[in-house]
Amino acid sequence: MKYMLIMRATDESFEAFKNIDFNEIVEAMGRFNDEMIQAGVLVAAEGLDDAADGVVVDYSAQPPVVTDGPYGETKELFGGYWILDVASKEEAVAWAKRAPMAGPGSKCEIRRVTSIDEFPQDNEWIKKERAWREATGQL
Repeated sequence: MKYMLIMRATDESFEAFKNIDFNEIVEAMGRFNDEMIQAGVLVAAEGLDDAADGVVVDYSAQPPVVTDGPYGETKELFGGYWILDVASKEEAVAWAKRAPMAGPGSKCEIRRVTSIDEFPQDNEWIKKERAWREATGQL
């Protein structure tokens, strides 16, 4: 089963990270990622650029409204993710507990990634996506 570990942070945690040498952060994340690679559970991992450089597309109105970052009312921001292929949610939790994210406001949300096999296989769009996945080596 695949699980996404979503790095979440608050303004407080971003402020705390300003006092830590970036090389220390890269070193800690690198060691953690390497442990997951060596265990054979890491599928993907990416960090995200500063939210101030992002945009939000809000579909509450027609046409959708695009707002530039930063986002004044945001309590937590999504800062990056790992995707793990593990046997259970408990194993995903165990890996998340080892992530080098200690500090005020730092959190890791864990969500199972659904498989294409869980969708109606007779649907034309699912068939097209399955063919694309097979052609690109994803299945």
